[in-house]
Amino acid sequence: MTRARKSDCRDSLHRLGLMLLATCATVPMSHAASCVLAELGEGHVGEIVDARSIRLSDGREVRLAGIEAPPEQSAAAMDALGTLLRGRDVVLRGEDDAPDRYGRQRAFAFVPGGGQPVQSELLRQGLVLRGIDLPDRDCALDLGAAEAEARTARRGVWKMGTVIKNAESPDDILAGVGLFTVVEGKVLSVRQTGATTYLNFARSWTRGFAVIIPKRMVAVLEGAGIDVKSLANRQVRVRGWIEAHAGPRLELTQIAQIEILSGN
Repeated sequence: MTRARKSDCRDSLHRLGLMLLATCATVPMSHAASCVLAELGEGHVGEIVDARSIRLSDGREVRLAGIEAPPEQSAAAMDALGTLLRGRDVVLRGEDDAPDRYGRQRAFAFVPGGGQPVQSELLRQGLVLRGIDLPDRDCALDLGAAEAEARTARRGVWKMGTVIKNAESPDDILAGVGLFTVVEGKVLSVRQTGATTYLNFARSWTRGFAVIIPKRMVAVLEGAGIDVKSLANRQVRVRGWIEAHAGPRLELTQIAQIEILSGN
């Protein structure tokens, strides 16, 4: 794809409010996102384990890919998941059926004949957040659109107005150490130290919020047509698990973690 086509794609996604950079570097504007992955089998849902996990009647536990459940919404999300899937047959789709370290199969769950995964409905209800384990670009767009719908309508967790943390409030971000968190703010500077690049959101590099970008991820971003240095003075939204150093840190391990917001 030409550089001009990439730019057109980025502008289109900005207007839509999705800005998923992993997608815009390779998907033409005319492309209609559709979360279609390889079929990994079928099953009957016997139990809802938690807000993002189900157990099939044959004993398999499935971790729903692409979503994270905020603690304050976990009970509501679990109830909604039960309404959607308990006692029903499901079709599982994903990259592969290899279990994770907890023995769970990670997949997108579809009811037979359904065009969207159950993850999309949970996102539309505002009960979960879009995660970052999204191997397919179209799935990232689909789930991003569902989350944006809930955010605009202020459904579920979005009613509270505190889901997205302000990058200028490091203490508020630090309160969520170890939790999946969404942070929004302006990148004040981009600095490289050794093999690591830092997006700094505060004048104080030690106390303020920063995003850590390992060398391999810089290469991934560049491969997608994104110059990391060009992020300086841009308004961005990032998501992931918060770590505590002198100040709050978030490591970028997947391109789906970062969005450039409209109005830049």
